[in-house]
Amino acid sequence: MGSDVFVDTGGFYALLVSGDDRHRPAREFMRRARKARRRLVTTDYVIDETATLLEARGLGWLAHRLFESLGTSRALRLEWMDSSRFERTRTLFLRSTGRGWSFTDCSSFVVMGELRVREALAKDAHFADAGFVPLLA
Repeated sequence: MGSDVFVDTGGFYALLVSGDDRHRPAREFMRRARKARRRLVTTDYVIDETATLLEARGLGWLAHRLFESLGTSRALRLEWMDSSRFERTRTLFLRSTGRGWSFTDCSSFVVMGELRVREALAKDAHFADAGFVPLLA
């Protein structure tokens, strides 16, 4: 089995929205990931952010696909924020003021560090700034 890959909001968006500029690379990554049996991981915060983004852009109907994939995928694991992760996220967020990282970005970085995940299906350059590899940048 291959190494885990974190899926960020930009990754989910690229997979779900055919008009996104990274849609094809995201779909190609998923094809290769399935073949290599790579596991995917995301967080409840990323799911919240993705569903909210879809709704804000008038694409709320795509949230059904997002939630369906969470319920049916054996390759995707959902990690939940708890009080310990929240405190580590808060600390990182406050330490990183001025870098432009959102609280959700920081929560992703905390979980990725904890799980030793290096790559993210992400478009966000903040992942590279934090020392991770954004696969869609």
